[in-house]
Amino acid sequence: MELMVLLNALVTRLLFVLHSLIGVWRVTAAKKEPKYWLLALLNLLLCLETGLTLKFKQGRGYKWFSPAIFLYLICTVPSLWLLEIHHGTQYCGNEPGTVQVNVSNQDFNQSRDSSHGSEGTDHHIIQTAKVFVNQLSTICETVWTLALHQTFLLLLVVGRWLLPIGVEITRDQLSQLLLMFVGTAADILEFASETLDIEDVRKNYALINAILAVWTWSMLQFPLDLAVQHIGCKPTASTRRIPNLLLCRYSAELWNIGVSLFIQDGPFFIVRSILMGHFRIFNQMLVFFTAKNILVVTLQLYRLAVIMLDFRDTILQKSRKGEVCCCPCEPYEASTHATADQDTEMKDFAASPPKQESQIPPEDQ
Repeated sequence: MELMVLLNALVTRLLFVLHSLIGVWRVTAAKKEPKYWLLALLNLLLCLETGLTLKFKQGRGYKWFSPAIFLYLICTVPSLWLLEIHHGTQYCGNEPGTVQVNVSNQDFNQSRDSSHGSEGTDHHIIQTAKVFVNQLSTICETVWTLALHQTFLLLLVVGRWLLPIGVEITRDQLSQLLLMFVGTAADILEFASETLDIEDVRKNYALINAILAVWTWSMLQFPLDLAVQHIGCKPTASTRRIPNLLLCRYSAELWNIGVSLFIQDGPFFIVRSILMGHFRIFNQMLVFFTAKNILVVTLQLYRLAVIMLDFRDTILQKSRKGEVCCCPCEPYEASTHATADQDTEMKDFAASPPKQESQIPPEDQ
């Protein structure tokens, strides 16, 4: 096992565990109940995954799916749920917070001055750490929650970058995936912060749960690598059927369209439409991002129509030449490779040609 692969695998998962533990700490501090430390046990799943990956995959990633990212979601999302639900009872007062921070600074200075006369440095480090933690505790819970949201999404992108890649994905594909994740993370953060900060939403417990459910659903796209990988197809009779040919040739594009329609922009548009239509909640940013979701969904549907028309034209051209297109779009002679069922299916698919085909001279047909 390469040393850099081992270091990247361990350091990345260590960052995941530390961030998850910070979330559990904030939940325990906000709820003031030690029982919430049990959420830290979820990190045992990530430790188990680390051991299995090092043993069976030599630290490298899997095809199409990242178990480390998925388990990081499992470890962190419950803490953010609890903080957002508890968010409604937290109010930030500038003056009390400022007084507490100033007191903490005085304590820090006193502990630092008293440590100069002490012989051991261990006591100084412990006291400094205690004062630093007390300082962090004075920060308002709403600020903590937003910071955890932001660092959570940043770690998802950076962690996916640092995790060792498998042999199935290239560095070029990984760079494309990371760029997609950056834009996706920004949209998800905007959706959560913009909708949950509305005062009328905070008064409705069911609405908060619905928004958090859509937010959680949108996070499930991060462990998957299908946005940049095409599904490999072997030249068999089953893979040369029309649906399989479409999936083989446009698998990455179809996945991106499906993510936008059913995981991200589609659900975001539904939630914002309900807020405006049913609950009569209007503000400038809500209207703008609703229009943005409508535009993205419309463009994705347009992209889907373009893909279908392009695929239809390709099938028509191959059928006239007596060839069958197979992934990755290489021609196969129908007399040699195509079966009777496939020929029938191809003829049925090409039975209704587009309008442009009606102008082709008879000799070309």
